[in-house]
Amino acid sequence: MERKVLWEPTNKKETQMFQFQEHVAKNHAQSFSNYKDFHRWSVENNEYFWEEVLTYYNPVRSGADRPISKDQSFLEYPWFPEVKINFAENLLAKGEDHHVALNFRHESGKEKKVTYLELREETNRLQSYLESLHFKKGDVLACYMPNIPETIISMLGATSLGGVFTSTSCDFGIQGVLDRFSQSEPKVLVTVPGYEYNGKYFDLRERVEELKKKIPSLQKIIYVDFLNKLSDDEKSVIRNDDFLFWDDFQSYGHLDFEKVSFGDPLYIMYSSGTTGKPKCIVHGVGGTLLQHWKELALHTDVKPQEKLFYFTTCGWMMWNWLVSGLAVGAEVVLYEGSPGYPSLGDLMKWIDEEGIQIWGTSPKFLRALETSGWENKLKFKNLRAILSTGAPLLPEQFDYIQTIKENVQIASICGGTDIISCFMLGCPTRKVYRGEIQCLGLGMDVACFDSQGNVVFDSEGELVCRKPFISQPIYFLNDEDKQKISKAYFNKFEGIWHHGDFITITSDMTVKVYGRSDATLNPGGVRIGTGEIYRQTEKLEYIEDALCVGKSTDDGDVDIVLFVKFRNDETQLTEDLIKEIKTMIRNHTTPRHVPKFVYKVKGIPYTRSGKKMELAITRLLNGRQLDNVEAMANPECLEEYQQYL
Repeated sequence: MERKVLWEPTNKKETQMFQFQEHVAKNHAQSFSNYKDFHRWSVENNEYFWEEVLTYYNPVRSGADRPISKDQSFLEYPWFPEVKINFAENLLAKGEDHHVALNFRHESGKEKKVTYLELREETNRLQSYLESLHFKKGDVLACYMPNIPETIISMLGATSLGGVFTSTSCDFGIQGVLDRFSQSEPKVLVTVPGYEYNGKYFDLRERVEELKKKIPSLQKIIYVDFLNKLSDDEKSVIRNDDFLFWDDFQSYGHLDFEKVSFGDPLYIMYSSGTTGKPKCIVHGVGGTLLQHWKELALHTDVKPQEKLFYFTTCGWMMWNWLVSGLAVGAEVVLYEGSPGYPSLGDLMKWIDEEGIQIWGTSPKFLRALETSGWENKLKFKNLRAILSTGAPLLPEQFDYIQTIKENVQIASICGGTDIISCFMLGCPTRKVYRGEIQCLGLGMDVACFDSQGNVVFDSEGELVCRKPFISQPIYFLNDEDKQKISKAYFNKFEGIWHHGDFITITSDMTVKVYGRSDATLNPGGVRIGTGEIYRQTEKLEYIEDALCVGKSTDDGDVDIVLFVKFRNDETQLTEDLIKEIKTMIRNHTTPRHVPKFVYKVKGIPYTRSGKKMELAITRLLNGRQLDNVEAMANPECLEEYQQYL
């Protein structure tokens, strides 16, 4: 089938990718005829590639820029051992004082803009208070917060002192927060007395009181009453030796930055936690900074003062990625609340009126927008790139994006919390083909392996990375013997990172992603990506959503089980409808894709970052334990799946 071009660059030479490519070619006496050549050089010479990124973008640092040796191990962190650096300093270094750093909007219409000067001043104010608590290098500050400017300021204040930052969003229940923060042991917690979602107010104060009782490491809790719900009298009652408010402290002196080692901890992230307590993944200062800088400046071509918006909560790694836009001097746009309040169309109108240049979303949002009845009458004059992640972007959704704006770069991106970045993403110097991710990330030695560990092209297989990369975890918490991290990534292919995604890398070095390989269907020994089945159920107008999993049989095979959610809950799953669903799948895929069982459900389980929880339901149907459901956005829907055990 002929590939369909949806977008192609018109100004390659003006992109940062092209200019950096030319810079590297000159420095290393190379000639790169295209991006494929440049990527190949970047992985064959990754120690020199990352040295070039470091010196080209020139973050504030000290120490020798000595590149690592070629003899690397995933279980060590050998990158730039002599470099000292501070994360907050580099996020605050580029923006001009009068330029907008943070552009915040709440679902209620409340707005706030923070300049780079104001951001530095607010960081200084928090830093002064943290110093009074003797908060120092290695100490942890946690945020149980909505996506508001104070969350970013909290991160900057902590990391300016060499501290470690961790966060989760306000919609997490008390057990989910305890499972995370009890492991990361924060010294300070920044939170809110309550938040709003979809027009409804949720009071968090009882949860916060419980956190204080059950997390012994907590010394202080700072409330940010961003909705101004509390009276002065109520605040007076709350204030004590343990609790204070954001406005209670002042700045002293000037803003200082504690430089730490390149590989010192910066962020504690958490695995989804659907099969047990979340694993605490620790990411380093320098690696996170350089990787994000590469992805934002080179792969996304973000320029100073450009408006960068990704719809996310601070419990998803895309929040960390978005915030790094400050490093390139961008205007980072924050949205807090429901994207559908008062309607999805209102959010789209705001994106247009705000003149956002780069907008990040998810397949789930695009599907909701498409089925909402929203009629696009907007021009999106400034919008030049739409990014998507959280799940595979279906080819049909590439088409739908074209109805939002023609000739826009569609950058489907794929990576994860494990690497706090991307393995494959956009490229401003390459064409966009329908249903394909544009490229593998520079410096990322990504390959597609078959079950025997052989590299394959134009064929489905496992996503692997063959060489250590700069944003790899520096370690897991509570994993002194490195058994947890080894089990997570290196059990399948010795010495090679196995990510757990099912992909195809084309001969043109573009990528197709089908879903998690550990939830991949394998009936009769034939591996099937669930995305192939969803493409067919999407075509049936009476189906709102679907979930496809595999259930093991007594003879060692796998039965495909399809759960469908109807648009109208009154619709009955009749034999005729089951036949129609199976016929649609059979006619457009293969007989092996046809589910053996089709069941009607009222809800499809999703993570809080918008990913279908195929693996969780797979474990459930196969009689395996689900220890932690706090990572689910809608855990109440699990009960109806129990009957299919």
